Amino acid sequence: MKQGLSLRVSQHLALTPQLQQSIRLLQLSTLEMAQEVEQMLDENPFLERADDAAEREEFGLDQSDAQVSSGEQAVEIDAAQSTETDAGPSATKDGTSTSDTAQEAREEAAELRADGDAPVEESWEGDGSVDVAPDDGEWGGDAPARNAGSGDGGDEVSAMDLASAHETLYDFLHQQARCMRLSDDDQAALYFLIESLNDDGYLEDDLMSLALDWWRLKHGAGEPPPGVEQLEEAEEQLRTALAWLQHLEPAGVGARDLSECLRLQIMELRNTPEAQAALQLCDQPLELVAKRDVKRLSAQCSLPAELVKSALALIAGLEPKPGRRFVNVDQMVVVPDVIVSRSGRGFKVQLNPDVMPKVRVQDAYAGAMRQSRGGTKDANADSGGYAAMQQRLQEARWFLKNIQQRFDTILRVSTAIVERQRNFFMHGELAMRPLVLREIADELGLHESTISRVTTAKYMATPFGTYELKYFFGSSLGTETGGNASSTAVRALLKQFIASEEPSKPLSDNQLSAMLREQGIECARRTVAKYRESLRIAPANLRKAL
Repeated sequence: MKQGLSLRVSQHLALTPQLQQSIRLLQLSTLEMAQEVEQMLDENPFLERADDAAEREEFGLDQSDAQVSSGEQAVEIDAAQSTETDAGPSATKDGTSTSDTAQEAREEAAELRADGDAPVEESWEGDGSVDVAPDDGEWGGDAPARNAGSGDGGDEVSAMDLASAHETLYDFLHQQARCMRLSDDDQAALYFLIESLNDDGYLEDDLMSLALDWWRLKHGAGEPPPGVEQLEEAEEQLRTALAWLQHLEPAGVGARDLSECLRLQIMELRNTPEAQAALQLCDQPLELVAKRDVKRLSAQCSLPAELVKSALALIAGLEPKPGRRFVNVDQMVVVPDVIVSRSGRGFKVQLNPDVMPKVRVQDAYAGAMRQSRGGTKDANADSGGYAAMQQRLQEARWFLKNIQQRFDTILRVSTAIVERQRNFFMHGELAMRPLVLREIADELGLHESTISRVTTAKYMATPFGTYELKYFFGSSLGTETGGNASSTAVRALLKQFIASEEPSKPLSDNQLSAMLREQGIECARRTVAKYRESLRIAPANLRKAL
């Protein structure tokens, strides 16, 4: 084998830590972003909270169409602009590319470098200079200590806080159990079963496995395994406690399956012929009850068809998940990242100031670093500790810059969406036009994967409600006139058709497809079924009123 030397010229783009962090922050949701900020505040001594919203730094991104200053500056969109044509590339909503390939990663990294002035060094190391930030206090004024309280009883809980505290299913059941006259052992068994319930109020584990856990809890894990008689005694004690549990409110709690849950609720009602028939229906396969197969249920239970219909109506009014009303809905509230409101003849697009983290660089620590750098080169300046602090300072500055870039990109994409979907903000979802990620990416000069990251888990508050940014993207369906209709608008039209149908004669998928064809929209029956299922609307046989 002959050896030789050769020269080869090649280009490659390395993702620096700054670019990696910028890409990662861009795809975080609001909650994840808040957690990331909390983690950085704990880890980096150069970051602190600020009372006021952070001001935009002088060296920030050069984006004339998406200037942001603590969410107060906005972009005005004139609704009287010329109406855009509906012609556009036909692609599915989910048919977008992501940064799965190296080519996409290189293109996206190049955009972020060009858009955010990313440095070429591949580490967080800095020299402690203030070249990056002309003023280390540009992110806000003085801030109190992170966990500072009022100082005068800050740990006390007010009466209003106690009144507004959320009551869980377990608290509600424990409160009822404390009012029962039971022995300490029986009450402990009841408490054990309450804590074994799931969030819906069901007892998922069988009593035999729970009896083993209950015995170990009473006698300690270090004891030898219980015998058969001991295990049967523990199971019998839990069975008695289960009977008490199933008599507590809400009705149906402590059931092992849906059929038992329905029976427990029916037994709480008055003893009427409908209730007795409903109990018989609960003993039949629930698939027949769900399909409301009156003919087969009537034959298997030997009941008149009219009585079966009344019993099915009674069952339909029961609660299949007794613990549902105890769910903390406050934890499910969606906080919008962008707020769109009317402003004259147009719309105002602005960032939600409540989701923007208010952090800044510590003035005192940054000033000390500058003084150490400008002074004499002592032993401490040459030590590894000083270099580590320089790196942490540079990391803090880049973290703030990447946060600013994240919100700038969200605002730019949101503004482009509002411009493209102007008819939606004026007339509602029936006026939605087809839109794919590539259109926004080409307009803003970004990669599709960047748009995909921005529109995932980010929400926009509109005059018609709060929607995820991905909601405004949809594939196109052909029309008789040669134009395109958005799949989102077609779903809204289907919802409108079904809402106005006769309950006794619901519209089938074929009829819905024909009605869309009358509106000039070509939509096959299978597509109608897919859209109907995405709207969580039952088929015609289950929508039919008895």
